[in-house]
Amino acid sequence: MILKKTIPKDFYKLFRTRNMDAYMMFLVSIYDENNEVYTALGLTIEDGQAIIGEVCSKMQIEWMEDSEEAPDSAPGTPSAILNTLIRWGWIKSDYDEQLNTYILSFPEYSQLYVELFKKLQSEDDSRERESILSIYSALFTYQAEHEKNNGILRSALATSKNLETLLSNMQNGMRTYFDVLSASRNFIQIQQVLVEEINNSDSQRYAILTTTDSFYRYKESVKELISQILSQHDLMKTELSRTLRQSTANTPEYTRAETALHYSDEAVGLIYKIERQFDLIERKYNKLVEQKAVFAKRALARIHYIFQEGAAEEDSVIRLLHLIEKSPESERILGALGTKICLTAPFKRFDDNSIYKRHDSSETPFQPLAVERAQEKAAQITDFVPKPRYTRKELKAFCDRNIKDGVFRATAETVQSVEDLEKLLFLWQEVTGKQTKQDLVQLGGEIQNEEGFTFSALCMTMEEEFGDEVHRGVVAE
Repeated sequence: MILKKTIPKDFYKLFRTRNMDAYMMFLVSIYDENNEVYTALGLTIEDGQAIIGEVCSKMQIEWMEDSEEAPDSAPGTPSAILNTLIRWGWIKSDYDEQLNTYILSFPEYSQLYVELFKKLQSEDDSRERESILSIYSALFTYQAEHEKNNGILRSALATSKNLETLLSNMQNGMRTYFDVLSASRNFIQIQQVLVEEINNSDSQRYAILTTTDSFYRYKESVKELISQILSQHDLMKTELSRTLRQSTANTPEYTRAETALHYSDEAVGLIYKIERQFDLIERKYNKLVEQKAVFAKRALARIHYIFQEGAAEEDSVIRLLHLIEKSPESERILGALGTKICLTAPFKRFDDNSIYKRHDSSETPFQPLAVERAQEKAAQITDFVPKPRYTRKELKAFCDRNIKDGVFRATAETVQSVEDLEKLLFLWQEVTGKQTKQDLVQLGGEIQNEEGFTFSALCMTMEEEFGDEVHRGVVAE
């Protein structure tokens, strides 16, 4: 039967009452007490009332009247609160003949809600469940286990999905803090934002992920375990396939091998899902680390700005001037204000921080000159053509100085200037571009001459003369 159909109509009144938080605390306390070992026989109505009274005293709960609750003789008392929970269907009261009293119990649908209330009231419920270490432990257990239980892989996949969701929530929360930080106008507001960001549950989980549960500590180990598990299943699949071919259909051996093969395929599918989820976790983890660094830089920049520029909204003088400007009687107010204000020091043209300069009234006053508009010149296509630096004649002369018996050899005396180094480069480009045989150009070791130039010892066999083209120069480093 679907549990939703068994929920009574008055069950959801708890979420509409003004005492909703108090009811949640009562349910969690009674539920925890009912699960203790020494209450194996169940809690009585008197025990439930005692627990409610203890919670009211400990938490100092102030009960508020509400129309959702039935008008009891003494509203807000432990007995009235317990009767309301029983009437709404959150708690059941069954008579036990052996104990000769009524025993409290929680329906199955109510247990789901109460466990959720317990998680919401706890500070951090997912430190162990949503962690890289849990994924690594599950994969290590599966790899070392002989029977290969796929339930371990399902647990690892669920943990990886929970961790991915946790990182997404952290990123969304960080974006919210970015907006709040940008709207902060003074240092106190920025301090409140930083304190809230440090003390929230996401930051505490982030600290765990980056320290004791470091992602980078287990990243390579998880990938190695995934590779080992896949290799084990490849060998297992080969053996099972050979067993199926050698066995007769519908025999126990054939059925066991077929079932094991199906089980292995399911495990491989789960492993691939974990691997994809792990890659997604890695990307979100890196993005979160980057967001944390950017958030710290923005907070520091905002603090520097406020310290240097100040907050205009907090300056009462600026607010006063704005009000005077908007007033229709601003001239009268300023005149009256001028008669009331006395300067503490006379006005000075120069002060102690001014640069000394003799003031001469006979100097020619400053007269700015009009800027002449430059005449636009039509661009010609020849303006974009690179100008040649070395002609064919210059390169041929450089080649003839170092050629002997049709072979060009670069020695320490070949390069005496930067121009010679550029010519050597153009000559090598020309020869390697025109000659088809690569063995005609040979590179030797490095040569460093007295002028400080370092170049390779070239040896090029010249098969043909230079053409009439002009070689364009480059700048040598």
